Amino acid sequence: MSGDTIIVRLANAHDQGFVQHIITEIETASKIKGTGICKRDPALIIRKIAEGDAVIALTRTGTWVGFCYIQAHDNGRFVSSCALVVSPCFRGSGIATRIKEQILALAKNKYPTAKIFGLTTSPVVMQINSELGYEEVSYDAITQASSFWQSCRSCENYDILLRNDGKNCLCKAMVCKG
Repeated sequence: MSGDTIIVRLANAHDQGFVQHIITEIETASKIKGTGICKRDPALIIRKIAEGDAVIALTRTGTWVGFCYIQAHDNGRFVSSCALVVSPCFRGSGIATRIKEQILALAKNKYPTAKIFGLTTSPVVMQINSELGYEEVSYDAITQASSFWQSCRSCENYDILLRNDGKNCLCKAMVCKG
């Protein structure tokens, strides 16, 4: 499917019907790729959509294509981009980049002075992040808020984070410098 038939936009209340699909797709991608992706609670995804903190991609006919949201930490000093996921049949089409571009613009608009970051094990996401001006940093360059790190507890690699006193894991920390 060509990229021009896909709409990438701010998620709204009408998109809440995709929440279970988004969660299932995140879990499936984690299992297939063998990466540690944190599980997401449906209530969190619904809240992110309601707060205007999520971007969704859909075909013009309403088929779900992809999703991502932002999360503020430390009273808005840091903002993370979270849960980037694209339906398998649309991967490799540039949709993830379009979603990340919009989520980055959303973060900059809502939190203009925040340090924007993400954690990922995905080489594809690392490449997209690099193209958007992100650079790899050590974990001490991102939020130390316990609420952020608590979300890592559902990741299969959480024990690695604990063994390293929260200073390193398999995920790469990347901060937007642009």
